[in-house]
Amino acid sequence: MDVMGDKATLFETGRFVQPSGRDGAGEADDDAAEEVRQRLAAEAGDVEAMSVLGALLLRRGDLDGAEPHLRAATAAGDRAAANNLGVLLYQRGYADDAAGWWRIAAVAGSAAAAHALGRHHRERGDEPAAEYWLRQAAEQGHALGAYALADLLEHRGDTGAEQWMRTAAERGHREAAYRLARALDRRLVPEGDVGDDQGAGAEAEQWYRQAAARGHRRAALHLGAILERRGALKEAGRWYLTSAKDGEARAACALGFLLRDAGDTESAAVWWLRAAQDGDGNAANALGALHAERGEPQTAERWYRAAMDAGDDNGAYNLGLLCAEQGRTAQAEQWYRRAAYAGHREAANALAILLLQGGDTAGAEPWFSKAAEAGSVDAAFNLGILFAGRGEEALALRWYERAAAAGHTEAALQVGIARLRDGDEAGAEMHLRCAAGGGSAEAAYRLATVLDARRPPVPAHSLGEPVHEEKSECEEWYERAASQGHRRAQVRVGMLAAARGDVVEAARWYREAAEAGSRNGAFNLGLLLAREGSEPEAAVWWARAADAGHGRAALRLALVYARRGELAEGQRWADRAVDLGPAEVSERAARLRDALREELSA
Repeated sequence: MDVMGDKATLFETGRFVQPSGRDGAGEADDDAAEEVRQRLAAEAGDVEAMSVLGALLLRRGDLDGAEPHLRAATAAGDRAAANNLGVLLYQRGYADDAAGWWRIAAVAGSAAAAHALGRHHRERGDEPAAEYWLRQAAEQGHALGAYALADLLEHRGDTGAEQWMRTAAERGHREAAYRLARALDRRLVPEGDVGDDQGAGAEAEQWYRQAAARGHRRAALHLGAILERRGALKEAGRWYLTSAKDGEARAACALGFLLRDAGDTESAAVWWLRAAQDGDGNAANALGALHAERGEPQTAERWYRAAMDAGDDNGAYNLGLLCAEQGRTAQAEQWYRRAAYAGHREAANALAILLLQGGDTAGAEPWFSKAAEAGSVDAAFNLGILFAGRGEEALALRWYERAAAAGHTEAALQVGIARLRDGDEAGAEMHLRCAAGGGSAEAAYRLATVLDARRPPVPAHSLGEPVHEEKSECEEWYERAASQGHRRAQVRVGMLAAARGDVVEAARWYREAAEAGSRNGAFNLGLLLAREGSEPEAAVWWARAADAGHGRAALRLALVYARRGELAEGQRWADRAVDLGPAEVSERAARLRDALREELSA
């Protein structure tokens, strides 16, 4: 058992409170003078002096010198001496004898003795007696007694624990302040390392701050995390630094991430190294990732292994990723399996992908399922793909919906497409908006087509006619998809611009689509150029479209060459148009081909 309380509380006298601002030599002189004064008074029979002198010697560690003075003062009825005699005997290893003197002092009203006696009974397993004496100490305002009582009640699950923890915290007990903050924090976020969900409430933060200010390193860590989530990065860094310097590895790791995000990778590596050497797996993983980025796979592997040895499953997962990048598939599978069996959901998903790529669909499915059930959004989406590939659309949709509900963009697109297929336009629009908002160009295009179908007819414009009409929502979505390189969206944006009379804008989008390989873009660009009088350039784009299988473009080329008198070339393109179709184009191209053939044979 540790010495009970701080100096003033332990010895139940204010005479040992030291003045601030004195150097060590001055304090030593004062102590020596005080000892001489107390010794003279004790020799003269002053009971209080005997008690104080015994306490002074006990504090110094002179048990032999302190014991006779404490016994003499105790015999004279001094309760502080009885308490300190108990402390002395406990330090000598006589716990039961110490408890006897603590009981005497506690009955006489000593809160410190009641606290010590309560702890003694708890160590002996006598919780009812422990609670009785700890409550006596706590009700007298003894901070250590209040904390010990709260700890006992919390161990039992008693709801009164928080009240006494709060009492101890209010009296300056730093561990009580920390534990009270954690209890308040858990009401807002699940139990975990440094809470990273919604953050602590104002009261929890207040107690973290109080404990941290008193040197509690874990409180400083949690306070830093709260401030980091709030965006107060400088203050967060100061508390992380305080905690890290006191030996908290997690704070050193968090400080490393803060420095990395600020662009100071070298300083980050220093703190990660310190944390990793103290057994922090997260820091070891961060060092591994840093060396992997620098092209140092052997060093990266060493740190990933260190993370794994520290009990961090991410170490095995990262080793799998590293091996997969190097083409070491067998080793990658080994590490993925190790992490997956330990419950790492992303490792399970990665293992399933690896098996699927190797053609082992049956082996991949259970790992996808395990990862998805554990909360992996990617695995849920991958299960959707797997079932869709088998034609099991209902099962596929169920997993797509699950992934979409968790914010997976491509899953939301697939659900939107399925809703459109089933005629549920409202449900489709909702999911397409989610996917488009998440950055899916295909979703933006499909959403635009849904909105486009609802639009009233737009009045026609002559090409080149100035227009001041505002763009509709569907056109904005088309443009978003087009700006992401979606070729059909680019063509559609061009068509809408042409309908508004904006030739320049239409040509820009047609050209962009055509250069990306869109045959419709090339055809429409040719039409635009032909109308502007640039038929030779138009023929170039029509040829590109026709070569890509566009029948109307082939028919246009046949007409161009026929007008030029190049009948054989015209007949060749007419033949191509007949083959490409559609039916209307094939019919017109056949008539043109026959006419050109007659002309050639005439």
